[in-house]
Amino acid sequence: MTEPATGLLTSSQQEANTKSGGCGCDSTTAPGMDEKLKARIANHPCYSEEAHHHYARMHVAVAPACNIQCNYCNRKYDCANESRPGVVSELLTPEEAAHKVLVVASKIPQMTVLGIAGPGDPLANPEKTFRTFELIADKAPDIKLCLSTNGLMLPEYIDRIKALNIDHVTITLNTIDPEIGAQIYSWVHYKRKRYKGVEGAKILLEKQMEGLQALKEADILCKVNSVMIPGINDQHLVEVNKAIREKGAFLHNIMPLISAPEHGTHFGLNGQRGPTNKELKEVQDQCSGNMKMMRHCRQCRADAVGLLGEDRSQEFTKEKFLEMSPEYNLENRQEVHEGIEKFRAEIKLAKEKAQAEKEANSNKKILVAVATKGGGLVNQHFGHAKEFQVYEVDGKEVRYAGHRRIDQYCQGGYGEEATADNIMKTIADCQAVLVSKIGNCPKEKLNAAGIQTVEAYDVIEKVALEFYEQYVKAIQ
Repeated sequence: MTEPATGLLTSSQQEANTKSGGCGCDSTTAPGMDEKLKARIANHPCYSEEAHHHYARMHVAVAPACNIQCNYCNRKYDCANESRPGVVSELLTPEEAAHKVLVVASKIPQMTVLGIAGPGDPLANPEKTFRTFELIADKAPDIKLCLSTNGLMLPEYIDRIKALNIDHVTITLNTIDPEIGAQIYSWVHYKRKRYKGVEGAKILLEKQMEGLQALKEADILCKVNSVMIPGINDQHLVEVNKAIREKGAFLHNIMPLISAPEHGTHFGLNGQRGPTNKELKEVQDQCSGNMKMMRHCRQCRADAVGLLGEDRSQEFTKEKFLEMSPEYNLENRQEVHEGIEKFRAEIKLAKEKAQAEKEANSNKKILVAVATKGGGLVNQHFGHAKEFQVYEVDGKEVRYAGHRRIDQYCQGGYGEEATADNIMKTIADCQAVLVSKIGNCPKEKLNAAGIQTVEAYDVIEKVALEFYEQYVKAIQ
C-alpha cells in the first residue's frame, strides 16, 4: 500500500497531540488523547505501533492508473518477488476484490483494515475504488476502510469519502516547496492537461493542502507519508512536518527512499541513494517533538496481506481465492478480537510491571534488535527472521525505533556466511540481538562483532530492560 492511514486532527485532537509530546510512543496510550480517538485507532496496525503486533491489514489492487509520475515509482502489475509500494501480482475488479476481502477476513480474522493504495492512485480510479469500498462496507461492516492517495484529487472526492465512512486517509506529501517538488515529480496530470517542473509540483501541493484542510473539517484521521530522499528533501522534512501538523495531520510517516537500478525508477537508474538507518532515525527524531511519528511502516505492496512485516499475498492469488468460499463470520471475528484484547491487556501489565521494577540508573541510550513474529514478544528464532524490530532502551523505557529488513539466515546450508555478514552490517549499531533461539555459529559471529545475543521468550520490553541493566553494570 502506499500505505493508508492519515488522520487530520480537530482542534481538540491537536491539543491532545501536543500534550502527548509527539514522542513516537504508542498512539493508543498517549496521555491527553480522548477515549473516542483511542478507539478509532486501537486496532489499526498503521496508526498504532502497539496494535501492529496483533492486528493485520490487507490491500486490494483495483486502481492501476496514476495522475502523477514520481521519480521513485515504477508500477508493476505481475510481480510476486518485490516488496515495495506500486507492486502487485495481479489487478482485480471491485467484485473480485470484495470476494477476496471476505475470504481473507474468514481465514485471517485478526485482519481489521482494508486499504486501497494502488498500484496507481485510488482517486485517479474513483469508480473502481468507491465501488470496492461500497461492496465491502455492505458485506463486512466491522472492517475499517482506508484510502491512500497523492492528494491531487482529494478535495473533489472528500464528500464521497465521508459518505462511505472511510475514516482513515493517507496522503503522500514529500515537500511543501514546489522547487523541491520539481526534483521529485516528472509530471502531474490535472484537468486533462499534463504539467511538468515547478508548475506541476505547485498544483499538486495546492491540492494536497486543500485536501488536508478538508479531511480536518470532515473529522477524518489523516496520516502523511513522506519519502526521505537524501540531498533533495531530507533537510526539508522538518518544515514539512511543521506544516502538516498545523494543518491537522494525526501521524507523520517518514519513509526511506527505496532505490535500486533493477526497480527501473528514475532515481534508481540515476544512482540516487536512499538514506542510511542512522540518517532516517535522525530526521524522525528531529520531527518527533512536533507530532507523532510512525516508525513501524513496512512500505507495503499494493496487494499486501497479513501483519505488518509479513506478506501472505501469495496465499490469496486470484486463482486461489476465487476457489475459496467467503465464509465471513462476524461473531467469530469478534471472539478472536476479544481474545487479542485480553492478551494485549496481559502484555500491557507485564510491560508496566517490568518498567516499575527498574530504576533509571543511567541516561545512556542503546539500541537492541528483536526477532519477533508479533504479539509484542521475543518469540522468533534468529535463523528464521526476515527483519529485526529495533528498540531504543534507557534505564526506564523501551521505545520502538524502527525495523531493519534482512535476508533470512537459514538458507539450507547455502550462502549463510555472506548472509551473516550482511546481518551484522545491518544491525551494527545495536548492542544486542534478542531472539527465542540462536545457533552457536551465528552467535559466535555476532559476539565477535561486539553484538551480544540474548535468548528468551517473553515480553520485548521486559527482556530489553533486563539486558540493559546487565549491560550498564558491565560497562561501569
